[in-house]
Order: sequence, then C-alpha cells, then structure tokens
Amino acid sequence: MKFGIIRERKNPPDKRVVLSPEACTQLLNQYNKASIAVESSDIRVFKDEEYLNSGLEIVNDVSDCDVLLGVKEVPIEALIPNKKYFFFSHTIKKQPYNRDLLKAILEKNIELYDHEVITAPEGYRLVAFGRYAGIVGAYNGFRTYGLKNDAFNLPKAENLPNQQALIDALNRIHLPNIKILLTGAGRVGNGAKEMLDAMHLKKVTVDEYINKTFEEPVYCQVDVLDYNKRKDGQLLNKEDFYQNPDAYQSDFMKFAKVTDFYIAGHFFGEGAPYLFTRDDAKSADFKIKVVADISCDIDGPIACTIRPSTIADPIYGYDPQTEKEIDYKAPKAIAVMAVDNLPCELPRDASEGFGEMFLKYVIPAFFNNDKDGILERARMTKDGNLTKRYEYLQDYVNGELV
Repeated sequence: MKFGIIRERKNPPDKRVVLSPEACTQLLNQYNKASIAVESSDIRVFKDEEYLNSGLEIVNDVSDCDVLLGVKEVPIEALIPNKKYFFFSHTIKKQPYNRDLLKAILEKNIELYDHEVITAPEGYRLVAFGRYAGIVGAYNGFRTYGLKNDAFNLPKAENLPNQQALIDALNRIHLPNIKILLTGAGRVGNGAKEMLDAMHLKKVTVDEYINKTFEEPVYCQVDVLDYNKRKDGQLLNKEDFYQNPDAYQSDFMKFAKVTDFYIAGHFFGEGAPYLFTRDDAKSADFKIKVVADISCDIDGPIACTIRPSTIADPIYGYDPQTEKEIDYKAPKAIAVMAVDNLPCELPRDASEGFGEMFLKYVIPAFFNNDKDGILERARMTKDGNLTKRYEYLQDYVNGELV
C-alpha cells in the first residue's frame, strides 16, 4: 500500500498537510507493508527537507501511489484517474461551487473518501480540525476586542509559530472586567475554552454570569439547553432538543443583555432556532459589541455574521439598525470576526493534531480489512458511481438543483 502526500493546489494556498514527517515515520514503523511518497511543495508548513530528513521520498509525480492524501479540494485538472483520494470535497451539502468537481471525480473513476464523513459507527466524526478553529478563533476574538476598543494590539495568529505563542501573547494583555460568553462544548467550543483557561480567566455558572457583577474578566461556557427553551415550558433533555428543534425558541437574549464579547463555537443543526435575529440585535438591551463567529453560518443563527471574513482582512463591522456592513470601529458597530478557515493560521499544530487522529482511526482500516467500516462509511464514490450512502447527491451531480 503506497500512500502519497499530495501538494495543495487550491487558492488561497493552504499550508496544512494530513501527515507530518513524524506521523509518516510512525506509520512506516507500524506497518511494514506501507510506503509513502511526498509530492514536493513550496507552500507546505513542513518543508521538503523535513520529510527528507525523516528518510521519506520527495517526488514530483505521485501517479504510482495507491492512496492520495490531501486537505483541500483538488483542482479538476490535477485529479489522477482511477485513484483513491482523501480530502475535504465540500460536496456533501450539495455546495453549488463544487458540483463540477464531484462530476469529474465520477467521470475519472476516482474513489473519493471525504474527511468530513470519516465517522465512528455511532456517527460522530473521527478526524477534524475543529479544535484548532476554536483555538485560533478565540485568539482572533481577543485581537478583535483589542482593536475595536483601542485597548491592545495583538499580532496576527498566522505570524506566530504555535498555540503556545498565541497563549503567551494573550497573557501579556490586560482585560477590563468584561463578561465573555462561549457557546458550544464540542471540539470547537472546547478548543476556544483551552485558550480562556490558559489566560486563567474565571469560569462562572449561568446564574452567576447573568445576575452577578465581577471585579475581573469572567467567562461562561453554555450549551444548547442554556440558550434555548421549549415553547411549552417543559424542562426536558438535550436529546429532546435534537429530536424536536422546532419545539424550542431562543433564550439567548438573557445572555446578550450582559455580554461584552461573544465566541460562537457551537454546531448549528437544521431546524434549530437562531440564537439572535437582526431584530434582537436592534434591541436597546443587546449589549454585545464583539463577536468571534467560529461557526460562521452566513445569514444564519448569528445575525451579525453577514459574510465570511478572511485571514488577510479578518474583521468587519455590522450596524444593527441598518443591517449593513460598516467600519468595525464605529461606536454603533458590532465588530465581527468570521474567518471561515481558521486552522490555516496555525498550520503546524493543526497538521500534527489531524495526523494523530488519521493515524489512530483511518490508517489501521487499510490493514485490518476495514473491520469497523471506517473506509466504507467515508467512501462517497466507487466504480464511477455514488455509493449507496451518498446517492442523495445524484440530482446535484445531474445539475437538477442548479
């Protein structure tokens, strides 16, 4: 089994990689029937020399590899027919901009395994960059707070080498007695929490957060039942919320009345109530002035997130009254950080973390006859057709929805 680490070709360039030099070495030590070729790249966070120094082969042609490993979408013209590919295809939600890519994958008889659908039998994802989105998103949020309020000027995350450097920078700033709200308790939310805890910020309960004042900055991490309530007043469990989201309404305003800085690290499920609407943001009670929207659902549950922002230009302002974009420093503006590819700003750490998960959960499936169905569940295409699990994409491939 020969694995190929492919060069990332999508623009803007992505420095991440599925397997670091150390992860490649671990793979070869564990599986004597495996070999690895690394396609030369001048943008990858790990230089060719780092792979060479680990005894790996650097090549300009990976066409003799069985399995090709990438991060972002592979441009159509770079796809090698009749191969197995792993990358984030961004097609499972019928994204219009990648329809031609999925069509080409089928025409070229490629077996596509999408990182996003590499799951355990119970359905949860096994490999993801979410933790690093949370880490960078929280950092960028504090950077936004400092710039919005002319309080401090943190360096951009992309200019720092690793998570520890981000933490060190955060620990050099002085925060006023603000209240910070964090939604989400999954990989993203807990990645953000890592940064809040590394700053030694006091974590408080929902009741304390809403009803008490503090002489120091504090944060509160909340989950879906903290900011949603059943319309009929019943107090049930999270499972009921996931099963019946339309039976719930947002209860977020109780937090918005006391929050200075909000970090959105939740997963937003279809049918769930919006956390706050454009009308909510118009309210005189709405106090939030800085939003780090890591989830980045456009025109969705966070009303002020009207577009994604970029690593180059990460902050914009939202005027709640006009519902339009304005200078984020304007007094009436909510400053919004909504970068949608945050892990790219911490490429070395993100690649190392992703590689650990890929080695643990995915690579064994190639050598144990896929006994847990890891590959089977993630395989979107085979023999020029969509696999059964992904047949729902056929009308999308046919162009019937475009």
